[in-house]
Amino acid sequence: MGYWGYFVVGRGERPLAELDALAGAEGMVLRESAPGGWQVWEYANGEGDVGNMNALALESGSPALFGYVMDSASVVLEAAGPESGAWTTCLARSAMAEYIGGGEEGLTLEDYFLEPRDAAARAVAWAAEAGHEVPEEPLLDVLSAAPDPLAENLFFRMLDRLGVVPL
Repeated sequence: MGYWGYFVVGRGERPLAELDALAGAEGMVLRESAPGGWQVWEYANGEGDVGNMNALALESGSPALFGYVMDSASVVLEAAGPESGAWTTCLARSAMAEYIGGGEEGLTLEDYFLEPRDAAARAVAWAAEAGHEVPEEPLLDVLSAAPDPLAENLFFRMLDRLGVVPL
């Protein structure tokens, strides 16, 4: 059985766990701090509500993202910026496709998540709003990759490519 839980990423002068937008996620643990005030928090719980990513972006005044890791096989990636709005995609798409394959009849991966090329373009805009100029191709590589062997590794590679938390 792999890891189930959230990673919450944002920027702020005070701990993100103290913000109203994350008030429902008691027990979050700071996993990493990075230059520029970036913080990565872990909410190691597959149950419950971590909060609202749009509210986090607005309250912090900076882009934010959530990564919901599902059994270390795939990651739902939700991102938002105060100006650019929200978007959702996934990492380890083949594993996610298998996971939702038994879901509502007729719905496909693309019904739920942006395709890698579209997600990469949104990620470039998200990074720009965060003050980082990043190329699209390295993001596209991560968005198209299989887990190696853990999907959470892809999540942290994505943070590196976004210029948020270096590997």
